[in-house]
Amino acid sequence: MLYYLFDYLEKQFQFPGATLFGFLTFRAALAMILSLLISTIYGKRIIRFLQKQQVGETIRDLGLEGQQEKAGTPTMGGIIIILATLIPVLLLSKLENIYIILLIVTTLWMGVIGFIDDYIKKFKNDKEGLKGRFKILGQVGLGIIVGATFFFHSDVTIKEKLPIEVQREMLAEDADIAPSKLFKEEAKSTKTTIPFVKGNEFDYAKLVTWISPDLDKYAWIIFILISIIIITAVSNGANLTDGIDGLAAGTSAIIVLTLGIFAWVSGNIIFSDYLNIMYIPRVEEITIYIAAFVGALIGFLWYNTFPAQVFMGDTGSLTIGGIIAVIAIAVRKEWLIPVLCGIFLAENLSVIMQVSWFKYTKKKYGEGRRIFKMSPLHHHYQKSGYHESKIVTRFWIVGILLAILSIVTLKIR
Repeated sequence: MLYYLFDYLEKQFQFPGATLFGFLTFRAALAMILSLLISTIYGKRIIRFLQKQQVGETIRDLGLEGQQEKAGTPTMGGIIIILATLIPVLLLSKLENIYIILLIVTTLWMGVIGFIDDYIKKFKNDKEGLKGRFKILGQVGLGIIVGATFFFHSDVTIKEKLPIEVQREMLAEDADIAPSKLFKEEAKSTKTTIPFVKGNEFDYAKLVTWISPDLDKYAWIIFILISIIIITAVSNGANLTDGIDGLAAGTSAIIVLTLGIFAWVSGNIIFSDYLNIMYIPRVEEITIYIAAFVGALIGFLWYNTFPAQVFMGDTGSLTIGGIIAVIAIAVRKEWLIPVLCGIFLAENLSVIMQVSWFKYTKKKYGEGRRIFKMSPLHHHYQKSGYHESKIVTRFWIVGILLAILSIVTLKIR
């Protein structure tokens, strides 16, 4: 809203300083500062409100050190993250941008699912919360909305570079030619980026056109199915990671900041030309959303680091996972998720492996056996005697290394 106000003031009255709001970097920086202030200053008030409402965490006895001390800590703190993200976005971004619209829808959609889950746990005295099938249904619904919008909306396009021979001819004629001239016109495409692969691109349509070229019109089904899988997997991964103080919020901040770099360079035609990567028009606007989201996560960490004064609950963890998945799809880096979100992947796999092996050995030997002392993975290290602060810090370090590796893929083919 402020963007439109200052845009009007600049055009009509040449208002001093109004042009600053036309710069993406200025609005992104302002969004991060504003979200930090909201999450730290008003976050305290929200925590007090949750305490008054007796929205305290009920702790199951898992035999973990320091576990019982967490009982009664306010949960549903994801509300802080959601508010601290959405307010700067509504004030500073271009609200007609389809990527911004989808991210707002994702935040509210997943936030409502998480809120209902937390509400049932706390006020209906049901430790299981929202039934798993309803969570999955909500994630599938969001996947359909996101996949269909990205596939059919006219503003979701890419620009591919001209053939190298044509580029050389144009550069030979004019060495100072604008980078934008080296790209084709905007076009709808189901292409995405695959890291560490020569050519670095893959077209989802090929998953059906190899059978018959006529099946190209059904590529949208494949794209929506992949969107559903990614959103479901990442949101559940974030949910499982939220098990000890500061782990999910800190890890997510690292992931989102990295995706912000991808959004910045993918939406800038000069950087896209220099790095020889896919140019995605209008995607750079989500840098505003990402800046606000990172600020909200860091501000939330002020109260969530050990010993936590508030937990995000499913209101926060499901929302975080959904946002990360949608941003990754938007910047066409969804196949980088196993690397960038390696912490989420490890947490997911540890649970799958533990449950599968326990069921298999129980059926075969009559007694279930475990691979880990406890799952998800962070609980295994707690059972091994590590303090949760050390576990969180080391997971953050691993997350930073994975983020660096992900950024390197911009040049590694």
